[in-house]
Amino acid sequence: MLRIIFTTIIATLIWTTGSAQEFLTAEHLWKLDRISNLTVSPDGSQSLYQVTRYDIEENSPSTYIFLLDNVTGESRKITFNGKESSPFWCPEGERIGFVSRRADGPGQLYILEHGWGEAKKVTDLPVGVFSPRWFPDGSKIAFGANIHPDYDGCWTTMQEIIDEQNESKVTAKTTEYYMYRFWDRWLTNGFFPRLFTVDLESEEVTDLMPNTSNYFNMMGGVSYDIAPDGDRIAVSMNSTPPPFDRLNYDIFLLDTDGSGNMENITPDNEASDVNPVFSPSGDRLAYGMQNLYHFYADNVEIVIYDLEDGSRENIGSDIDLSASGWKWSADENTLFFHAQHNARTALWSIPVAGGEAELLFPGGSSSGVSVAGDRLLFLNHTLKDPVDVYAMDKDGENVSRLTNANSHILGDVKLGEVEDVVYSGANDVDVQMYVIYPPDFDEEGEYPLLMLIHGGPHGIFGDTWHYRWNAKVFAAAGYVVAMPNFHGSTSFGQEFAQSIHGSHADLPFRDIMKATDFMEERDYIDADRTAAAGGSYGGYMVSWIAGHTDRYRALINHAGVYNIHMQFSADYTANRKYQYNGSPWENFDNLMEANPAMFAENFETPMLVIHGELDYRVPVGHGLLVYGIYKEMGLDARLVYFPDENHWILSPQNSIYWYGEFVDWLDRYLGE
Repeated sequence: MLRIIFTTIIATLIWTTGSAQEFLTAEHLWKLDRISNLTVSPDGSQSLYQVTRYDIEENSPSTYIFLLDNVTGESRKITFNGKESSPFWCPEGERIGFVSRRADGPGQLYILEHGWGEAKKVTDLPVGVFSPRWFPDGSKIAFGANIHPDYDGCWTTMQEIIDEQNESKVTAKTTEYYMYRFWDRWLTNGFFPRLFTVDLESEEVTDLMPNTSNYFNMMGGVSYDIAPDGDRIAVSMNSTPPPFDRLNYDIFLLDTDGSGNMENITPDNEASDVNPVFSPSGDRLAYGMQNLYHFYADNVEIVIYDLEDGSRENIGSDIDLSASGWKWSADENTLFFHAQHNARTALWSIPVAGGEAELLFPGGSSSGVSVAGDRLLFLNHTLKDPVDVYAMDKDGENVSRLTNANSHILGDVKLGEVEDVVYSGANDVDVQMYVIYPPDFDEEGEYPLLMLIHGGPHGIFGDTWHYRWNAKVFAAAGYVVAMPNFHGSTSFGQEFAQSIHGSHADLPFRDIMKATDFMEERDYIDADRTAAAGGSYGGYMVSWIAGHTDRYRALINHAGVYNIHMQFSADYTANRKYQYNGSPWENFDNLMEANPAMFAENFETPMLVIHGELDYRVPVGHGLLVYGIYKEMGLDARLVYFPDENHWILSPQNSIYWYGEFVDWLDRYLGE
């Protein structure tokens, strides 16, 4: 009963339609305020959060810092330059810091005194700073920065290195490293991240990790925490040396005196250890541990490490959840954390002494939980609503919504309904699926069906507001949209996620076919007008579908894997042979059994192919190859190529164009 009550509460809080007239479009998405980086003041009375706004005509973002009263819900903008991010509080709550690019150079640290007047710049470095955090005594701020190994402690030297690289006419990139590019950037310039401090009185900057050349989070930022006494920092950092044939994140305890002394406290775990968080007393450390180094979606289990005697207790090993973002309660008896659960990202608690995890807030997708006195603050979004700030009691009662950032836009937009269903998938296993209906849906009518296929494959179609693949936009164009969470999806337990290892094609394909059957049995679905679309792994599955069935009228393949051979040219190729149960040099037949490129002779269904040049996760050659084969076979195909986009389409005008091409392709083959 408790779960049903909460689901009803969140649905009521999130959306009231009023007298809406418009349907959702891509243009609407780019006019919305995007809230992130929630951080609560030390006394719990206020919060800072970051808002990103896009100018469609200028094709560029602006970011601002807002101050929120956690009791009244009143908020106001306190920075106005449009280049601020990463807000954080000083220990006494009288000052705030942030990163700004207002000087038109790399991002630097700024401080606002109480009253939030003019900001003071506290760093002036030739490199950008990131992930700032105030020391507990208020005297220093820690931050990360990317540094060349030849940096000798003199920032003039660092500037000379940067200038030399920028002015060089040589464009070659040379490496002997296993990993030499990542996502959309090359790693061959030799820069590595380190942690630094700046003394707020003298403005002296200290390198805390001299002579260290390794990686933090490859997607940016760094996961670290400062001990309450300020003497040590716990940081998650890769521990493997060059050539980085695989990554293994360990927890290091780093002295903050600039000596560079640090101790690896997780050397025996060959899988990753992440997100260290000191207890309020500083006696213990909570961190996350994975057990399988070759499985990126392996459950993250919470471990409590005793800093006095070095003992540790895994309190997450008996719960089939993958935890993230944990925070200590003030009395140190409870940890609050997020974890995916049944196609949602829920908010949980667990006793530090071990025991059952309690589901506190199951609705939508939550993140950024913080303890604010007797309340919890967090961000939440759903398939019906973008991110806003919510608060509730620590036991999950008395939920309130503190912001409604986009009511001025979405109040005039009519959205279709969302249905959460379960159907019988491959091997008669229950598979969860969201169904999104067009606005003004009429069950007596007849509608085309769009089957969406998520990426990963170890991910989910969650109860989440998505900017790049917003199902509400597709539904507003007149399509019933189905989003199955097939075998391999996360949030349904470790066994379900691992079930496709060794064969990425079989079980998900069967699940998708059964999902299509399930939808076509409904009277309002026109079985002669169906399409399938997906990105990344979803694009892989689109190519697989093209070679194994002609049941769909149209296919859309965004950044999809086509020839598995080519994935050995991706940014990170470690563990591929485990995932595929084969490689070009070992168990080759196994590799080819799940390779869409081996079934081109069966291609028939028209395919829209979309790819970005800067996509190093699924290199652009995949898209060009499948498109070239389609055209050589005389089949209907269309290529949309973005020379300046990566695995995602991130700029407003390109995204709006992307949505237009997507819907136009569906309309061409599924339109009445």
